[in-house]
Amino acid sequence: MRLASRRRALILTYHRFGLKDEHDGHDEDGKTLARDFAEQLDYLTTHYEVVPLARMVDCLNGQEPLPPHLAAITIDDGYRDFYEIAYPVLRRYNAPATVFAVTEFADRHTWLWTDKARYLTRQAARQWLMAKIEGRELWLELNCAASRLVASERINSILKQLPEEVKEEAIERLARALGVALPETPPEEFASVTWDQAREMEANGVEIGSHTMTHPILTNISDERLRRELHGSKSRLEEVLGHRVEQFCYPNGDNDGRVQCEVARAGYRVAVTCVGGLNKRGDDPLTLRRIHTERDLAHFVQSTSGFEQLKNDMRMLSRRSSPTQSSPLSAQH
Repeated sequence: MRLASRRRALILTYHRFGLKDEHDGHDEDGKTLARDFAEQLDYLTTHYEVVPLARMVDCLNGQEPLPPHLAAITIDDGYRDFYEIAYPVLRRYNAPATVFAVTEFADRHTWLWTDKARYLTRQAARQWLMAKIEGRELWLELNCAASRLVASERINSILKQLPEEVKEEAIERLARALGVALPETPPEEFASVTWDQAREMEANGVEIGSHTMTHPILTNISDERLRRELHGSKSRLEEVLGHRVEQFCYPNGDNDGRVQCEVARAGYRVAVTCVGGLNKRGDDPLTLRRIHTERDLAHFVQSTSGFEQLKNDMRMLSRRSSPTQSSPLSAQH
């Protein structure tokens, strides 16, 4: 599959990093462990040419030849654990990467709303709670680390659907229901990289791109707020880094024609999504696909090679050709 996909560019996506796993008595909430990241980098640097995302886009646009087995590494959100855990591993393998920073998060003016639900469910003393979020009832079990994590993900799945103007109010009501006070700035476990750390990393092969100012779902906000999030984050990054910033990542991957137009108008040259898959020459640089990483190396190899995408495509083809899907009688029922 690597051979068949050699002319398709691979972009990997990571979020958070940890040192221990649940078998060591510490729940890392799905973080990529340092040992797994090192194993993956060892595989990638052996079988792929790992390049900065900016160079990959030049190859996809035809400004440079497209070498076989091209790969780029991207990290969303810019948590401090990237600097502390993953960045040293990248340096050991001399591998470039791109981090998409949330500027108000890095400025310590706010913290990511998705983490607020995680914090609330971790700190809550109750074991069971019936919560209402904009008319939707949720029975939340909060009696162990695993159930608290499940509860936070259920909460976040609802919050992602809400207009931005009511999301923070919903989080505050939930905090009151759980009896937990939310800090103004993120606790250390949810902290961002600092600007000094960002500048240090950029001097050593890590590109810094934009992930908006406050990480809203862009399809849920007004035109004015959308422009402010895109232009404000770009301007802040350029002020801190001292050069143009042209790379963008859609929060939660959500985008549409309106959002893409504003991203281009703001001056971004490339934007990555959460849509799974590889990229070929001529693809729209504002909707590049990425592969989500897996902790298990065997599945990591399958995903990066394009094998997982092939299996998904075959499943879709099978469903479309199924008699139960195409039968007029079935369609009526």
